[in-house]
Amino acid sequence: MSPLFRRKGPAPQDRLVTLIGKPDCHLCEDAQAVIEKVCGELGVPWEHKDITEDRALYDAYWEQIPVVLVDGRQHTFWRVDETRLRKELGD
Repeated sequence: MSPLFRRKGPAPQDRLVTLIGKPDCHLCEDAQAVIEKVCGELGVPWEHKDITEDRALYDAYWEQIPVVLVDGRQHTFWRVDETRLRKELGD
């Protein structure tokens, strides 16, 4: 297949960004704003998980929230860089 027709990676709708956070967390709110913007512009679905409602997430990520996963793998924590997230999602 010609390089012009090769896909760089999964289609945007086949990706998933997960924000792991907690209520009343200003860093989580900042992260969500970046995720909403980037995912909305790129057509990538995203979800929010509350660390206070899931013991496994709490044990794994409590000291890092907010945590952002891309396709189930940790992408970043504490602060979300818009440019880095776009690059990860193939923009």
